[in-house]
Amino acid sequence: MPVVTLGLNHESAPLTVREQVVLPAEMLDSALSALAQRPGVREAAVLSTCNRTEIYAVLAPEATPAILHRWLAHQQGLSADWLEPYLYVYEGRDAVVHLLRVAAGLDSLVLGEPQILGQAKLAYRSAADAGLLGQILDRLFQHAFSLAKRVRTETVIGTHPVSVAFAAVTLARQIFDRLDRRRALLIGAGEMIELTARHFREQGMGELVIANRSHDRAEALASTCGGTAIGLDGIDAFLPKADIIISCTASNEPVVSREQIRKSLRKRRHEPVFIVDLAVPRDIEASVDRLEDVYLYTVDDLRNVIDRNQRSRAAAAEEAEKLVDEQAERFMDWIRTLDAVSAIRRYRLHGEHQRDYALEQARREISAGQPPEQVLEALAHRLTRKLLHLPTMGLRDAARSGDPEIIRQSHRLLGLDDSRDDDDQ
Repeated sequence: MPVVTLGLNHESAPLTVREQVVLPAEMLDSALSALAQRPGVREAAVLSTCNRTEIYAVLAPEATPAILHRWLAHQQGLSADWLEPYLYVYEGRDAVVHLLRVAAGLDSLVLGEPQILGQAKLAYRSAADAGLLGQILDRLFQHAFSLAKRVRTETVIGTHPVSVAFAAVTLARQIFDRLDRRRALLIGAGEMIELTARHFREQGMGELVIANRSHDRAEALASTCGGTAIGLDGIDAFLPKADIIISCTASNEPVVSREQIRKSLRKRRHEPVFIVDLAVPRDIEASVDRLEDVYLYTVDDLRNVIDRNQRSRAAAAEEAEKLVDEQAERFMDWIRTLDAVSAIRRYRLHGEHQRDYALEQARREISAGQPPEQVLEALAHRLTRKLLHLPTMGLRDAARSGDPEIIRQSHRLLGLDDSRDDDDQ
C-alpha cells in the first residue's frame, strides 16, 4: 500500500531545525498546491506545528518518499542533504499507526495533549480544499479522528491538565512562590496562549495582560480570563511591570528583542523576569538568554517539567496504544478490501470478455450451418476452459509453494472442500 509519512518532530530534530521547516497556516495552501504538482503524488496532507512538520501521502507505485523529501527541502529553501538526518519515513501500516498515534496525542511532547487533534483537523481541511484528499487519506484521517475520541472517552489520559502551557505555568509557580502578587504578559491570542491564560487564572495570577496584533482578538481572550488587552505597540510600556512573559505568535520574526528586555530590566532595577517562548520560529530574540536576571525557556527547555507531569498518563497510554492497534487493523482490513475489489473487477471484466468472445464465435458457427447442439457444447467447453485457466494456474502455484496454509486458502477462495466426496460436489 503506497501510504507514506515523512517528517520530523521534537524527538528527531532540535528547535533550531524545526523552526526552519515549520509551515505557517497562511502558507499551507500555496505549499499544498506546489506539492500537488509533484509527479507521483496522488494524495497528500501536511501537518505543521511547533513540534512537528509531517507529510502524509499516497504515492503512485513507482514513486518513492524521496519525492516528499525533495519537495519539503525546496519549499523551505533548504539543502536536501542537510535536512535528511532529521527526517523519518514510515510506509504502509507503520504510516497508518503513526498518524493514529499523532492524532491521539501519543506522539506529542506532552503525552495525551489535545491540541494536536485540532491541528490534524486543520491539515485535513487544508488538504481537502487543495483537492489532495482522496479516498485513502480521507478514510485514514477519519479513522484518526475516531480513535482520538475513543482515547479521550475510554482512557484517563486526558484527566490531568498536562500541556506545554500547563508546564509553563507550573515552572512559573516554582520560580515565584505566589502568583497572586505577580503580573503576566501573554503575547498572542491563539490556542496555546488561551490555555496559558486559563491556567494562570486558575492559579490566581495577580494581573494578566494579553498583547496581540489584533486588538479585538486580544480583548475577546482577555474578557474570558479577567485580563486586560493591549496591542503589540503597547508591549514596551508594560514590559517593566511584567514578572512573567509568555509568547506564542505566528510571526516569522522575533516579537520581543534583546534591547527591549534590557531596557525593561533597567527600569525594574534588575528584578528577575521569567520568560517562556512557545513559538516556532521563536518570538523572543535568542540573545535575551545572555542577559542577567532573565530566566528564558523555550519549548525544548520544558521537557523536564513535562516529563514529571506526564508520568501519571503512562498507564493510560498503554491502553491507548491497544486502541491504536485495533484501529490500525480496521483500516488495513479496509485497504485489503480495496485490493480485493480491484482484483474482482479485473476478473469480472476478464470473464465478460471471454463470454462475449465465445458468444460471437458461437453465433458465427450457427450462421455457418453447424448444428446448434454441437455449437452449444463447444461454447460450454471453451468458456469453461477459459474461465478456469487463471484459477487453475493459481492452484498449481499454491501447490508448488508447499505451504499448506496457502493451499487451504486457495481451496477456500475457490469454494472447494477437501472433506467432501467428488460425488457430492
